[in-house]
Amino acid sequence: MVQIAVSLGSNIERESNIRMAARAIRSRYPEATFSPVFSSAAVGFDGPDFLNLVAVYESDLPVMEIIRELHDWEDHLGRKRMAGEMTSRTIDLDLLLYGDETFHPMGLNVPRDEILEYAHVLKPLSLVIPQQRHPVTGETYQTLWTQMSAEQDASLKEVSLQL
Repeated sequence: MVQIAVSLGSNIERESNIRMAARAIRSRYPEATFSPVFSSAAVGFDGPDFLNLVAVYESDLPVMEIIRELHDWEDHLGRKRMAGEMTSRTIDLDLLLYGDETFHPMGLNVPRDEILEYAHVLKPLSLVIPQQRHPVTGETYQTLWTQMSAEQDASLKEVSLQL
């Protein structure tokens, strides 16, 4: 079994889509742990704010099957894929971590670069697995979060959402 970390994000019918995605993960992985939910501005385009959180669970699936599973859930929730275009979405499920391994499947980076770049990814991750170490930097997620700028921290608002 390998520990998986997945980011969940939505800015279209966000509460409903986040709940449905969390239910899909929980139905397949009942032991999944979820971070608190945060609201943050869209990145890379003008659009409604996103709701974001992180789920952590264990799986015995190979990395490509995990990615396929995430894409299947996105498709089921109405995700429309537009190559290279940043746009609003019903759901965005990104594989952040696959154990402590590094991969570059289908042009993706695992661990995802966004972990070190965006508060809406790092803060939820640091709350779920604070003492775990980033596979590339070797720093704990808690330490990485304390190093994130106060400006990025201020851009997040915790949201009460029952999953």
